[in-house]
Amino acid sequence: MKVSFEALREMWIKTLALLEKQMSTPEYRSWVETIQPVSLFEKRLVLAVPTELSREKIEQKYLELIRYAFQRVSGLPYNNLEIGLIVDPSILRKPQEPVEAQGTSAEWERPNLNPKYTFATFVVGNSNKFAHAAAMAVAESPARAYNPLFIYGGVGLGKTHLMHAIGHYILDKNPNMRIVYASSEKFTNELINAIRDDKTEEFRQKYRNVDVLLIDDIQFLAGKERTQEEFFHTFNALHEASKQIVLTSDRPPKEIPTLEDRLRSRFEWGLIADIQPPDLETRIAILRKKAELEDIHIPDEVIVFIANQIPSNIRELEGALVRVTAFCNLNNVKPNLSIAQEVLKDVFPKKETQKVSV
Repeated sequence: MKVSFEALREMWIKTLALLEKQMSTPEYRSWVETIQPVSLFEKRLVLAVPTELSREKIEQKYLELIRYAFQRVSGLPYNNLEIGLIVDPSILRKPQEPVEAQGTSAEWERPNLNPKYTFATFVVGNSNKFAHAAAMAVAESPARAYNPLFIYGGVGLGKTHLMHAIGHYILDKNPNMRIVYASSEKFTNELINAIRDDKTEEFRQKYRNVDVLLIDDIQFLAGKERTQEEFFHTFNALHEASKQIVLTSDRPPKEIPTLEDRLRSRFEWGLIADIQPPDLETRIAILRKKAELEDIHIPDEVIVFIANQIPSNIRELEGALVRVTAFCNLNNVKPNLSIAQEVLKDVFPKKETQKVSV
């Protein structure tokens, strides 16, 4: 059975609305907002993304969340929905929309930070206490403590959370500080557009005339010679002007392939802090904090069960909690261990659920 494009488009609009509520604003706008539906046939959903990097990032971090959101909207069985991603650069920017080149001062005043990502909501454990302490030191004394601050770690361990927390803390102390937050892909895309539209000077003013520059997933600059060249000069301009630079990556500078040596050495000028996967106690604390912030009432045995099943990715950890809670709310039942095991059985296909005692 093939679903008409009009029907699919309506489903996708509702899916995006649901995803926007479940994701941080920067992540949603950087990776999900530009996705376009292509077709839905025999339980196979085909989506178009603007770049190969987008496809890689979505497959790595957001595919399961997209699958779950679309299933809720469409009513299709979650286990049987297959999602295929194709790359279509033409959707990168809608032609009828003007290029946003006049809003740079507004972006300085209102950086695109997730309001939930603050130091108060960050759970500190043995795996992240060094990175947390470094982030706090930078937030309290921008460009005087560690510059640059380079935070690295695996997917979903809290790097972006700490980066946003630095931005919030600085703005709380000094609302006039000019902060720009961007993913490395956004930096690259804006540079491409600036070169094409002959607006490189405006691009440079945006990224070099700031007090704090926050760049997420800097490893994606690897292999992009023109972008690395531009970022090299941006880094130099800010560092020489004693402006704070904070970078995140999934690996330390020395392990980023095809990264120019001059950039690699500059990334190592300041402090390099890593975040390791959280231990069981920290995972439990993270889930309890999430439940407290979201006013979720859930038994400890369910929290311990989820913490035991997901050993590393905090985003997946919190997503599992949200999924159990959503199921219980929609079906008007109270959460318990058996419900959690049933709802999450397809999340742990290769691992038998463990008996949990609390």
